[in-house]
Amino acid sequence: MASDGKKFSEKHGPGATPDPAIGEKVKERATDGALPCAVAFDIAADLNAAPHEVGRAVDLMEYRLIKCQLGLFGYGEKRKIVSPMTDPPEALRSAVEAEAKEGRLPCRKAWEIAERFEVPKLRVGGACEGLGIKIKPCQLGAF
Repeated sequence: MASDGKKFSEKHGPGATPDPAIGEKVKERATDGALPCAVAFDIAADLNAAPHEVGRAVDLMEYRLIKCQLGLFGYGEKRKIVSPMTDPPEALRSAVEAEAKEGRLPCRKAWEIAERFEVPKLRVGGACEGLGIKIKPCQLGAF
């Protein structure tokens, strides 16, 4: 259940059901009703499914996505672990700002930047936090 008391499944409309193969993998890999982001991506790769399909199944099963690889959500009481980078390297700053639109950077673009600069995804999340750029939308559909 979401922190606002709503069910995760509500955002998908009445009658929506998870893909059976994805749902089975989610059940196998989840712990205590939660599935880490990295595991969701492993499931997507294993089943040749889009990440948002795995996120949808997680929602419809009323499981929680945890441990965002960008550090934005799913880390217990602290919720997020990303720290704003106060002075990101100029090349990283430029890349983030070039890809951001209207103050937002899609999660997929953040991952691409991390890969291009060979830095952890959490570092790109920190650069975005420091620059006041929101990462949205999530590839899994969490936000």
